[in-house]
Amino acid sequence: MSPAPPTTAPNPVSIQALIDRNYDGSGLTLGAERGSTSAYRQYYATYRGDGLTISGRINIPRGKGPFPAVVLAHGYVDPLEYTNGQTMLRERDYLARQGYVTLHVDYRNHARSSKDPQDESELRLGYTVDTINAALALKQEPRVDPDRIALVGRSMGGGVVYNALVVRPGLFKAAVAYAPVSSDAVDNFDRWVRPVRSRSKVADAVIARLGTPEQQPANWAAVSPRTFFARIQDPLMIHHGTADEECPIAWSQQTVAALKAAGKTVSYYVYPGQQHTMTSQWPLSIRRSEAFIAKHLD
Repeated sequence: MSPAPPTTAPNPVSIQALIDRNYDGSGLTLGAERGSTSAYRQYYATYRGDGLTISGRINIPRGKGPFPAVVLAHGYVDPLEYTNGQTMLRERDYLARQGYVTLHVDYRNHARSSKDPQDESELRLGYTVDTINAALALKQEPRVDPDRIALVGRSMGGGVVYNALVVRPGLFKAAVAYAPVSSDAVDNFDRWVRPVRSRSKVADAVIARLGTPEQQPANWAAVSPRTFFARIQDPLMIHHGTADEECPIAWSQQTVAALKAAGKTVSYYVYPGQQHTMTSQWPLSIRRSEAFIAKHLD
């Protein structure tokens, strides 16, 4: 019998490396209560995972429970300026009032979370790890129904949604992406990293790991969730405004086309005239999102 051929480990900066790793989210701990309402109680929160402590903000509906839950993956804010639970306030408030526990993840290097000096050079794949671990930590919370957890991400967090769905199919029973970044890592790198002079050191560090997109296209395909869309099992909804000045709507059009080419069904809503944060049409979008989540968590 001939020996088995040697296996080659994937590039540590790749979706396959995320797929292959172990996840150990646990130890969800509630801290100071602040911002509570008559509908829910809100707390500073932390959990453990990947050897780090990750901070966040959790809303827990008043009542007996157990409740369904939603993990929230926020968009880009400079980590040096970001404060605990700074973003996605309207999504958290709306969903908690509808009876969902909401856990807003700060991510590593944000607020009171542990530091990870390699995260920028690894294209922030650690944010996906933190989000998956948030769901695992929620599963151990007695007030959460462990079989009814969804994921909502905005902008950069929409990219986290795509990553999480291909890395851990079945973990989230439904997912929603608002004004998401591209599912092709090259688009994001070429928009926000490579051409920005203040980020030249980050660009150099990424290229040192992956090579340039022109010279090493296979490495960049391997770090793009679009390459792995065939793995997705869970229902996905995408919202995007036609006037989005940050994330071009063409990115979501291309993502939807790629999903359909992979045989996946996606609910896709376009909002004429809406910019990146969506204002006048946001109430309609969140009603659609909650109905979609409720349908698939039942």
